[in-house]
Amino acid sequence: MSGISFRELAPHDRYKLLCGIVVPRPIALVTTLDENGSVNAAPFSFFNVFSEDPPLLVLGLQHKADFSPKDTTRNIHRSGQFVVHLVDEALAATMNDCAIDFPSGDSEVEATGLKTLPSIDIAVPRLAAAPFALECRQHVALAFGPGRELLVGEVLRLHAREGLIDQEKMYVDFEAYQPIGRLFGNLYAAQRDTFTLARESHAQWLLRNGAAETSDQNQ
Repeated sequence: MSGISFRELAPHDRYKLLCGIVVPRPIALVTTLDENGSVNAAPFSFFNVFSEDPPLLVLGLQHKADFSPKDTTRNIHRSGQFVVHLVDEALAATMNDCAIDFPSGDSEVEATGLKTLPSIDIAVPRLAAAPFALECRQHVALAFGPGRELLVGEVLRLHAREGLIDQEKMYVDFEAYQPIGRLFGNLYAAQRDTFTLARESHAQWLLRNGAAETSDQNQ
């Protein structure tokens, strides 16, 4: 089988395949400020952490059909500031409402009734309902054609809901967190069914596999 050549596929078909294969994806609910001080909120599932030193995350920004920048992109380009919120089960429906194509300049935060809290290191407010909020500033933005940008942001400060982090151990209470993941189409996934795989050293792996091989030979 020769596989599927992405060079021969329409962009929409590539999108469907990539979104169906690379799952689940974390969701970033991003707040920015427009030129009038209105708070914009938009979800992104082309998102992930990139580095801890320096602390960086990445966002895939998509432009409108006419290749003009969407509100989030335009606001970040102007101020260099944004807040990434992680999405839990309780915030899922409101996050989805923030994806509605409100007219430019209309605040999704006001429309959905989301409450905000002030950030510390940047001017952009954060969402009170989010389990985690990451204050960020633009590190670098790279354009890939007229419709896509890769934004690398530096994480300046983390805010967490009370009880989610043990700051002594830097441990996140996953059961209390209840994050959701993006699948494809209208599908999302709760992250409740988990299992453990311990990472072994090479010596441990050799010992385990050598013992298994010896056992097979003795049978």
